[in-house]
Amino acid sequence: MHYAKESHASSRLAKCLVAHHLLEEPVAAGALREAEQQQLSLVTYLVQNNLLTSLSIASCLAREFGLPLLDLNEFQLKYVPMAIATHNQLLEQSVLPLYVYENQLYLAMADPSPQLLLDKVRFKTGMRLHLVIVEEAKLTKVIKKLLEQNTAGIFKTLEAEDHAQQQALAPLSREEEENTASEAPIVRLVHAILVEAVNKRASDIHFEPYENCFRVRFRVDGVLNVYSTIPCGLAPRIISRLKVLAQLDISERRLPQDGRFKLNVDQSGAVDFRINTCPTLFGEKAVLRVLDVTQTKIAIDALGLEEFQKNLFVEAIHKPYGMVLVTGPTGSGKTASLYSALTLLNSPDRNILTVEDPVEINIYGLNQVNVNSKIGLDFATVLRAFLRQDPDTIMLGEIRDVETAEIAIKAAQTGHLVLSTLHTHSALGALARLKNMGIPSYNIAGSIHLIMAQRLIRKLCPNCKQAKEMPTKLLLESGFLEEELGQLKLYEPRGCENCSDGFRGQTGIYELLPMTEEIQAQIVADLTSHEIGRVAFKHGVQRLRQSALHKVRQGITCLSEINRVSEE
Repeated sequence: MHYAKESHASSRLAKCLVAHHLLEEPVAAGALREAEQQQLSLVTYLVQNNLLTSLSIASCLAREFGLPLLDLNEFQLKYVPMAIATHNQLLEQSVLPLYVYENQLYLAMADPSPQLLLDKVRFKTGMRLHLVIVEEAKLTKVIKKLLEQNTAGIFKTLEAEDHAQQQALAPLSREEEENTASEAPIVRLVHAILVEAVNKRASDIHFEPYENCFRVRFRVDGVLNVYSTIPCGLAPRIISRLKVLAQLDISERRLPQDGRFKLNVDQSGAVDFRINTCPTLFGEKAVLRVLDVTQTKIAIDALGLEEFQKNLFVEAIHKPYGMVLVTGPTGSGKTASLYSALTLLNSPDRNILTVEDPVEINIYGLNQVNVNSKIGLDFATVLRAFLRQDPDTIMLGEIRDVETAEIAIKAAQTGHLVLSTLHTHSALGALARLKNMGIPSYNIAGSIHLIMAQRLIRKLCPNCKQAKEMPTKLLLESGFLEEELGQLKLYEPRGCENCSDGFRGQTGIYELLPMTEEIQAQIVADLTSHEIGRVAFKHGVQRLRQSALHKVRQGITCLSEINRVSEE
């Protein structure tokens, strides 16, 4: 539930909980604010943060609204009218139809407050509604099970159709593709996959054709996992459905295509998807990027920076001119860091221009440009135009070539703040990369304020992580100091229904290299990156590995996870 749309309902629920002495008024007010910021329903926020149990909230709501309270463990799912649930997408809105009697529909909800949602259900079904209160945790579990059963049912329906027609692998004409792309089972199947991806917090969805199957994988917290294996005969139909959603050419299978679309997948509203198709040996592969606005507009406090690192970063981006570089491999969170900086800087008195390939999230107040190499609109061309647009801050998606680097350096030296990224493995690697591009050392030293290298690591699930003893030799080899071993409390992943293999969410580890006078002098003297690093680390610059070890000390992650993403 999107809090902004249900603020009145959530306020009523908060007052109810205070009136029944389940929450103190200041706690309820704070929960309302946090739920709004995190775009969660108040019920979800309270349960996730262990402020109240699902049962206590459900009991309170049942008394307040005068509604019956049902234990879903005692309910038989065979009575659920799936035709109503799936056709009206009620399950994705955390509404469970229990059964239908004549023209009456009995609905189970964890929070009956959202009147707008109930009005929509009443309008779509044309039935008289009877509400029943249930615990949110049990409701979520049941809905997940029903969605999985529904997807399996779709598979069987489509396989039966393919078997009957004996055309599973036969090429389809354009007219046939258009018809099959709009078939109800395929539409429901694709919708179910996208909903599940969003529910599992996937950042990418891979649809991959092979000789004997069609595999679907989700990237969750930076790691790819197989979600489902689908009969290969369904591959053309699924790809066609995705192309129709993105308004791509379904008759073109020989060339890659790019597009994007929005889809209502849950009660929080539409989610953006960016799609790329590519021909492979056994058919077209499609990869969807899930564009989560809440993640790309992340607050600086949520990046995972240590306090001294955050101070360095904030100080650098508030300088009136100069350059701040964020480095790291693909998928290391560079875009989130840049967006957090732009969100902090975004104000009516500042002209902020960005050029990206492509623009992932549209943010009000930023002037954003998409690179289009087909018409010659590259980074360098847009950057030149930006300099005639009276900019205060310029964000470059990436410095890819010497021309772009030279213009960016010039902009940083002529009174503009430039934020950009480089694909290097360390902060010091950015210096070497710019030198290799042909940028003079004195320009590098005179324009850059800060270089920040980063990686993303998975966070241990707080609900199921468990303590683990480790050998002293292993801890010392990993980088811990001997004097701290007695106070160390380390954890390992276990796994539960609330996480993925014992992990839930990601955070960053960072290496910040500020351009002090000493480091500037070394750059101008053309010392190697290794020599500059030796001095920088001697004066307190923290390596990525040290940042990672600190996350282990805090119990945020485990040793095996930081070994996966950082060097010893």
